This record gives sequence, C-alpha cells and structure tokens, in this order.
Amino acid sequence: MRAVVQRVTSASVTVDGQTIGAIDEPGLLVLVGVTHGDTRAQAARLAAKLWGLRILHGEKSCSDIAAPLLVISQFTLYGDARKGRRPTWQAAAPGPVAEPLVDAVAEELRGLGAHVETGSFGADMRVSLVNDGPITLVLDV
Repeated sequence: MRAVVQRVTSASVTVDGQTIGAIDEPGLLVLVGVTHGDTRAQAARLAAKLWGLRILHGEKSCSDIAAPLLVISQFTLYGDARKGRRPTWQAAAPGPVAEPLVDAVAEELRGLGAHVETGSFGADMRVSLVNDGPITLVLDV
C-alpha cells in the first residue's frame, strides 16, 4: 500500500461539479494506492502512521491537534513509466480489491478518532489543495 501525503491548509475533492469532501483547516491530504496482495492489516498500519505522523506545524501530528484528513483513492500511484512514454497500471490492484482497502484506511482513521473526508472511488475527481510548506511525503507500508 502506498500513500502520497501532503500537509495542507485546505483541500477539497469534487465530482461532477459537486464538492464531496473537503477540509477547511490545516491537515493532511492523503492519496492512497493499493497493489496486489495488500491487506486490511496494511490499511490499519497506514492509518496509524498517518494519524501519528509528525509533519504538521510544531512537529505535531493529526492526533495531537485533531487535524482533519482528506483520503482519496489513487490507483496511478502504482503506475510504471520506466519503459516508453505510456505508463502501465499492472501493479495497481483492481477495483474490487482496492476499494475496500482504501475504505479501510478511512475507517481505521475514524476508529482512532480522526475527522476524515473522502473522495469517491473510481470517479473522475477534481482535487484542489493548498500545500503547506510545501511538505509532501511518499509512504509505503
């Protein structure tokens, strides 16, 4: 499981012109990709890592200051463009495998006490954000 994590002052996701998830205060935007063989246990580890990751101002974590998270599925995190000009998506898990695991990350975060907003799996989404810092990390669990 892979995540691109950005510290943001705000972020939102829209589908068909409607905002379906937004955070309007400092927090994290998390793009989550799933590969073959990923498990619910990895989703739980990723959620715990995100909740405790000390990248907010003052080396605080979301758990320290109850900062919100916007979690969005992103199969393209497993794109491979090493050969040619067109990426392949073979390493990305198919929707029936990936969707429950992306949902599990959000569920696990909520179980830890987080305020979590989400995108819509498989939808044509528009993501807007104000990256704070900028700070962007890639996490693999």
